[in-house]
Amino acid sequence: MLTFRPLRWIAGLLLLACGQLQAQTATPLHAAEIKLQLKKLNTLGSVLYIAAHPDDENTRLLGFLAKESLYRTGYLSLTRGDGGQNLIGNEQAEQLGLIRTQELLAARRIDGAEQFFTRANDFGFSKNPQETFSIWNRERILADVVWVIRNFQPDVIICRFPADSRAGHGHHTASAMLAEEAYAAAADPKRFPEQLQKVKPWQAKRILWNTFNFGGNNTTSEDQFKMEVGNYSALLGRGFGEIAAESRSQHKSQGFGVPSSRGASTEYFQLIKGDAPQRSLLDGVNTTWARVPGSGAVASAVQNALQQYNLEDPAATVPALLQVRSALLALPDGYWKTQKLKATEQLILACAGIWAEAFSNDAEVVPGQSLGSSLQIINRSQVPVQLEQVTINGKKANVPSQPLAFNQFVSIKQPLEVPAGTPVSQPYWLRKPHPLGMYVIEDPMMVGHPENIPSLTATFALRFGDQTIDVQRPFIYKFTDPVKGEVYRPLVIAPPVIASLDNQVFVYTSVTPQTVPVKLRAMRDKASGTLRLQLPAGFKADRVSVPFSIAQKGDEQEFLFQVSPVKVNGQNLTDTMNIQMEVDGQTYASSLTAITYDHIPAITIFPPAGARLVTVDLKHNGRRLGYIPGAGDKVAESLRQVGYQVDMLGEKEIMQGDLSAYDAIITGVRAYNTQERLRYWQPRLLDYVKNGGTLVIQYNTSGALTAGQLGPFPFKLSRDRVTDEYAPVKFLLPDSRLFSHPNKITAKDFEGWVQERGLYFPADAAPGYQKPLSMNDPGEQPLDGSLLMAEYGKGRYIYTGLSFFRQLPAGVPGAYRLFVNMLSK
Repeated sequence: MLTFRPLRWIAGLLLLACGQLQAQTATPLHAAEIKLQLKKLNTLGSVLYIAAHPDDENTRLLGFLAKESLYRTGYLSLTRGDGGQNLIGNEQAEQLGLIRTQELLAARRIDGAEQFFTRANDFGFSKNPQETFSIWNRERILADVVWVIRNFQPDVIICRFPADSRAGHGHHTASAMLAEEAYAAAADPKRFPEQLQKVKPWQAKRILWNTFNFGGNNTTSEDQFKMEVGNYSALLGRGFGEIAAESRSQHKSQGFGVPSSRGASTEYFQLIKGDAPQRSLLDGVNTTWARVPGSGAVASAVQNALQQYNLEDPAATVPALLQVRSALLALPDGYWKTQKLKATEQLILACAGIWAEAFSNDAEVVPGQSLGSSLQIINRSQVPVQLEQVTINGKKANVPSQPLAFNQFVSIKQPLEVPAGTPVSQPYWLRKPHPLGMYVIEDPMMVGHPENIPSLTATFALRFGDQTIDVQRPFIYKFTDPVKGEVYRPLVIAPPVIASLDNQVFVYTSVTPQTVPVKLRAMRDKASGTLRLQLPAGFKADRVSVPFSIAQKGDEQEFLFQVSPVKVNGQNLTDTMNIQMEVDGQTYASSLTAITYDHIPAITIFPPAGARLVTVDLKHNGRRLGYIPGAGDKVAESLRQVGYQVDMLGEKEIMQGDLSAYDAIITGVRAYNTQERLRYWQPRLLDYVKNGGTLVIQYNTSGALTAGQLGPFPFKLSRDRVTDEYAPVKFLLPDSRLFSHPNKITAKDFEGWVQERGLYFPADAAPGYQKPLSMNDPGEQPLDGSLLMAEYGKGRYIYTGLSFFRQLPAGVPGAYRLFVNMLSK
């Protein structure tokens, strides 16, 4: 379950992130960028880059293709990166996918490419494509790739990875296999014929593999086709190595900040299918207007606009651009007409200095309610422009027709009735529960889209001479922060009431009831109805429903329920309790989650309201734990759920505090990758162990460790992992106290695990370590590095690559039992 944040906070501090990203709803172009886009009007070529995840894309090549070669350039990422790790917070799974989606969009705003996705869900590391396709529906994902190709119509397709084990990840290999298959299938009218009601078959000229030299794996060779991409763009004031670094550094949740590179740089390509290129990537493709029959007038008009363009007076080019638009409108409907007409209209607005937006007075609105809003527009040039009308979702607004005088700001207050059927602000791929491996997308037309199409849009009809251009702007929320100034965020469409719980998981070790506080928040005035708990079998509550009435929007009411299992009796069970609110005869069941980081826009979603209820036969000794935060996880709050006092430890507590007060100390995931001070804390922590303490280190990666040696005796970190969450586990030390005190651990405790067993297992461990467990993925050799134990002085040191950071928040009973045993003396 995703967590609730008070809306007042959302409308305040949370919104600062958006303001740092954009100052207007339409990104303004300066005179040099306009010149670049003018030149791009004369280039009719397109390239689609295909890989598996956010960060797989070659940002230098994308930037070069989009802003130097001037091709329409796209990146199709099969997944949204949901299954990876998060270095900036504790979001996992779908929440992490939302972050990485926005990081990709931030990257594309820099390198100039467009972003697309399939419905494939990143379910975590996969060792080979056979495993990947056992979880992904190959035919369905292939259909999505074909759909994107038929819509985008690339002249050339480029893969980041080869279709073999050199790709290093099952998803990577699968992306290349699907790209090659889609290259042919997109041209075949017999494949996915249902798509042909909206698109036509498309045959790309060629498909290539963009070979690479990184990670000790060099797949380039001088006999391959190659391109120089290290150019410097005088119009942009940067080289493409610099643009690439800024773009790639948007992948902050993965810790992929990189330095700029400057100077010559070569990209290499190996042909997969089609005609081999000899001189350029688009050899054999006519990238001039000659590829469009009857477009001579367009080509002449574009050339005239380029010749007339004056960097110091872009507005003077508007008449020439209107001639371009007129010539484009005379063409028969077609792909390049559509693309270049859109680009031309954007250039006309940019040259004329037109700024327009539609913003709401409130951060959120409930369907069927009214909303105060403002329509604002200004013409910052001497170009004659007439505002003919404004429509809101197709309905004419009460805005008089009027000329837009030079530099005169027009602001019109506009009440807005939000249609009752407007969907809430939930990403389209998260509106329905989905199986492992694939999202459920109700509207096939949304496939490929990186995010939702705005629900509320104002269209300004602007007349330039004898031509009218429609300017669409989504309604956004805008306010002024005393520190950040003007701040923007997407307008949130909300249900009338939302529910939140303080915990995602409630763990029961006995039949004693726990207090479950449910907080309701009104998203409109006069929200009243009935709150209900939907309890899974085996649980009961002192009451399952209660009436509520909240007078004002933003107010809250809290209701306390006493929930308990009917019995425990040594059984380990996990199930979900759902929260429902009935309002005006309709049932709602949403919580609210806000995700905010400075490098991406604020994200607001409405996941189902509920919590995991877990019964577990769990005993533990010791009560007080110290926790050293790492990259971000929910292990500490999970341990609080089973009765531990967990104190977060930092510089003062570790270097000056009494560590002997803690029954055990735990480091968060990747703490030794992210906590720079651990190099100084490590001696204190090992002294704590030597004096009788228990230290548990959760997984780290081998790169950029902040301490040279993580344990009392040497070991190395490998990339070994077990990705099959059902992989059998063998007890190498069955008589170990780890498996008997205070809980008897058996193979059943490894049932119900999610996503994986573990990752980045230690290797080459010194003889001082015990290795109590062995496991392996199907067809592979057993791995004994998932957990290391060592007696050191009077205490115990444990390093574990087991993915407790996924299991505990998911309420896996056996994971709690084993983790508690690790902490117990």
